[in-house]
Amino acid sequence: MDRAVAQARLAEERGEVPIGAVIIRRGEVISEAGNRTRELNDPTAHAEVLAIRDACGALGQERLEGCDLYVTLEPCAMCAAAISFARIRRLYFGAEDPKGGAVTSGVRFFANPTCHHSPEIYPAIGEAESAAMLRAFFQTKRGPED
Repeated sequence: MDRAVAQARLAEERGEVPIGAVIIRRGEVISEAGNRTRELNDPTAHAEVLAIRDACGALGQERLEGCDLYVTLEPCAMCAAAISFARIRRLYFGAEDPKGGAVTSGVRFFANPTCHHSPEIYPAIGEAESAAMLRAFFQTKRGPED
């Protein structure tokens, strides 16, 4: 999770929402990414999607069976779908996202009968650091009185 946090910090330095993701297979980092939605003008450029795209390219395959994803924030519905389609083995995430999350919050994507693959889910890994980083980021955007 430390590498995902480092990617989140790099995203924040680029003016992005500080979310980072890392994909590991057999103890080796396959890919890592931070949000790039603003930089790329691409609403799908979430850290998870970018890391999945990069890992698939690095491995030369469309499925990431046996791979684990670490991400600093609970994935949204789009990212949960990408995780399912990529056949990620395990999902570790930091902070829950009651407004936009789709794993333990919101639509609970993996619990739906139409979901073809559900990873093992490990929430609240590095939660305090991830949540604090996000709170601080949004506090600077909103101002102290909001």
